Amino acid sequence: MGPPGAGKGTQGARLAEWLGVPRFSTGDMLREARRAGTELGERARRYMDAGELVPDEVILDLIDETLRGADASRGFILDGFPRTETQAEGLGDVLARRGESLDAVVDLQVPEEELVRRLSARRVCPECGAVWSAEELESGEEGIPCPECSAGVEQREDDRPETVRRRLEVYRTQTEPVLAWYAASDVPVVAVPGTGPVSEVQRRLRERLTEGAET
Repeated sequence: MGPPGAGKGTQGARLAEWLGVPRFSTGDMLREARRAGTELGERARRYMDAGELVPDEVILDLIDETLRGADASRGFILDGFPRTETQAEGLGDVLARRGESLDAVVDLQVPEEELVRRLSARRVCPECGAVWSAEELESGEEGIPCPECSAGVEQREDDRPETVRRRLEVYRTQTEPVLAWYAASDVPVVAVPGTGPVSEVQRRLRERLTEGAET
């Protein structure tokens, strides 16, 4: 868990590779379900096409279906989920039916101004989906060729500074309370500073999780 721009996807992917387990994000699962044309994918598509949030029960059913169909016997990582206390409670029910529970909740902590800087500098390729920092490109201007496929990169509307601050406010009001909810439960909440080089953040993350396993 962590606010937008904290590095959940990057760190989650590296952690999953280190542990040899799959990583799941609700965005990826929704896109895959839509591509596959599953019943849940169609249910989710109706909300997404209407510009509405996909209801918690659909998301939780999708997670349940994904875990049953994936090689998650050795464990798994959930990236950016749950986002609300209702989702946290529902996830607990899904895992309990599988005879499982969470080992830990990781809270990536990054100062707000750094988050605004990171997200404002993010550029995406509309063709291949690659994500770049403006510092990695010739400049931060939109239309600069993507190093992967040469299509012109773009800045997402929700990565513009004023929108980023609104997204962070939504995170504070809707998702931060989930951390308190878990802190009051039996699931350890592991706080990890998310600033600095990616490799250094990953080292801290592994170190904190290893400490928790030993205790």
